[in-house]
Amino acid sequence: MTPDRVRVLLADDETLVRAGFRVLLERTPGIEVVGEARDGDEAIALARAHRPDVVLMDVRMPGTDGLTATRRILADDRLPGVRIIVLTTFELDEYVYAALRAGASGFLLKDLTPDELRHAVRVVAAGDALLAPAVTRRLIARFTTAEPETLPGLETLTAREREVVALVADGLSTEEIAARLRMSRATAKTHTNRAMTKLGARDRAHLVVLAYRHGLAPLP
Repeated sequence: MTPDRVRVLLADDETLVRAGFRVLLERTPGIEVVGEARDGDEAIALARAHRPDVVLMDVRMPGTDGLTATRRILADDRLPGVRIIVLTTFELDEYVYAALRAGASGFLLKDLTPDELRHAVRVVAAGDALLAPAVTRRLIARFTTAEPETLPGLETLTAREREVVALVADGLSTEEIAARLRMSRATAKTHTNRAMTKLGARDRAHLVVLAYRHGLAPLP
């Protein structure tokens, strides 16, 4: 469930970018910006000081970059529950895969609209994962050209779990899946969690990758 008030930390070396994000988010009911970081080291320090729900993390920053900061924050036992959305102007594959491997809950391009930014913050704060459509297309292209591999647990998925996984891969949040399938949010989340356990997915972003790689989601 989304917190009553989502606390956000901004990490970007460009002052105007941080200022723009702050204005957009602070005009949104239920979202509060608790700090701004100019580099990865400051992002780590402010995350420890403020314990935000969500960190919007730039990739390219001086000194400690955003991906390194992401790994350190998510590996810190003092910061349970902190979720990170990686934001960048670049669509390079190595950033996408590095962000997912680091445990990021989302990977978005900076050309997103204000509504998309607000939606992303709420979705990730609620425990879901979010990938920009352009990023998802690149993941599809990468994995559908790879040799298929055996995925333990694939045959144990129920029909309903397969249906839920396909919707997760299509970018729907838990609440949207519940509405689409006419079930409670708790039931939708249970199906998702069971599918993740059976497939060995680390998180929802990893589940998306597995879904496209192993034919659980239709190609666009």
